[in-house]
Amino acid sequence: MEYRINQSAEFNGKEVTLKGWVYNKRSSGSIVFLQLRDGSGFIQGVVVRSEVDEQVFKYADKVTLESSVIVTGIVKEEKRSPTGYEIMIKDINIVSMSAEYPIGKKEHGPDFLLSHRHLWLRSKRQWAIQRVRNTIINAIFEHLNNEGYIKIDAPIFTPNACEGTTTLYPVPYLPAWKEDFDKEKISKGKYDITNSDNFPFVYLSQSGQLYIEAAIFAHGKVFDFGPTFRAEKSKTRRHLTEFWMMDAEAVFVEHAQNMKVQEKLITFIVSTVLKNNINELKILERDIKPLQQTALGDYPVISHKEAVVRLKKSNINIGERDDFGAEAETILSNQFDRPFFIEKYPKEIKAFYMKEDSEDPTRVLNSDMLAPEGYGEIIGGSQREDDYDKLLSRIREHKLNESDFQWYLDLRKYGSVPHSGFGVGLERLVSWICKLDHLRESIPFPRMMERFNP
Repeated sequence: MEYRINQSAEFNGKEVTLKGWVYNKRSSGSIVFLQLRDGSGFIQGVVVRSEVDEQVFKYADKVTLESSVIVTGIVKEEKRSPTGYEIMIKDINIVSMSAEYPIGKKEHGPDFLLSHRHLWLRSKRQWAIQRVRNTIINAIFEHLNNEGYIKIDAPIFTPNACEGTTTLYPVPYLPAWKEDFDKEKISKGKYDITNSDNFPFVYLSQSGQLYIEAAIFAHGKVFDFGPTFRAEKSKTRRHLTEFWMMDAEAVFVEHAQNMKVQEKLITFIVSTVLKNNINELKILERDIKPLQQTALGDYPVISHKEAVVRLKKSNINIGERDDFGAEAETILSNQFDRPFFIEKYPKEIKAFYMKEDSEDPTRVLNSDMLAPEGYGEIIGGSQREDDYDKLLSRIREHKLNESDFQWYLDLRKYGSVPHSGFGVGLERLVSWICKLDHLRESIPFPRMMERFNP
C-alpha cells in the first residue's frame, strides 16, 4: 500500500517507503535528521549511525538540500514533532543529488524570490498557501454545485470591454487564414501589427460576466471560473495584471438577495478552510479568530453615503460621490470584525450594466464585499439592468460602441427578467484568508506591471 506523509497516523509502527525530497537537514555526528516532504506534508527522518549500514549513513550525511530520495523506515509517534510522527530510517536511495540550492536560510529580497518563483514554491510557507488556495477553489465549486449552479465557460478573447477600456490588453488577431499571411514577414517587422487596418484586434478578458449572463436564460443559475486580465497601472499589494475570478449570475435574484448569496458562499469557503487546512494555517501563523467570526455569517451592510461619513471621521479627504481607493478600503475594513458590504454607489463611477436604484436614480443597486483586517474588496456584485432602453441609454452615456454590445442588448429583448450576479477575486480571497502581505504570494506565478517571468 502506498504511503503518504499525511497518512502517518494510519501507519504508526509500520515499515513504509517514502518517495520525496530533502528540504532540510542537520547532524549531531552520530545521528542525521532529514526533513522530508512528499507533497502531502512534512516529516522528520532519523538516521542513527549504530542502527544502519555504514553506506546508508554516508548517503544520509552527504545528501544535499532538495535532493530527491526514496527512504524506507518505521513510522513512529513523536509528540515533540510538529506533525506528531517521525520515520526511523533503515535505508535511503538518492534518486537525484541536487546542485547547491539557491534559496537558503538567509533572508532573500522579494525580487530574488520572484525570479526564483519556480523554486520558491517548494518552501513550507508557499506550500501552505497553495494548499489553502486549492481548498478555496474546490469549496467554490462544491457550494455552487450544491446551490444549483452550473459552470459555463466564457471566452478569453473578447471584442469589447466589461470593466472599462483603460485596462484592456489588446491582442492582434492575426489572420492566419488569409492568403497573404506570412509568419516570416511578421518576424521581420514587414507587417504593422499595431495598425488595426491590417489586423483586427481583440482583447484579453476582463471578466466573463457579460457572457454568462446569456446562459442564465437557459439554465437559471450559472458561474464561470477562469483567468482575467487588467492592464492596471498599479504597484499596490492588491493588484495583479493576471488573476483568477469566479463570476456567478442568477435569474429572479434582486439586490438584497444577491448579497445574501455572496455571504452564504464566503461562510462556506471559510468554514471549509477551517475544517481542512488548520495545519496550513498554523504554518502561516494565521490567527484564526477572524476566520471563525466570518464563518458565523451575519455580515453588516452600510451604504456608500455612510462609508463616506466614516472616512471623513477618519480624516480622509474624500468627495460625497468618490470611489474608494486602497487607503480608504483599508480604513473601513479595519472597522469590522468580519466581511461587510458597501452598497449603492454613485452610478457615474460604476459599470454601465448596473441597475439604477429606484429610490435614488443617481445611484446603482450594487455592492462591494470588503474583508476585515484591512484587506479591502474581495467581491463586487450588482443587480443587472434588465430594461432594454435603460441599458442602451447607459451604453451611450459611457460612450461605448453600440454595435459591440448588440448581442448583450438582445438579452433584454427576448424574455428579460430581473437578475443579479457578482465576481470573486480568488487571489484577494486567498490573501485575506492566509493573511498575506501581497497578492504575489497568492498565485503560483504572479504577473505584475513589470514582471511576467518565470
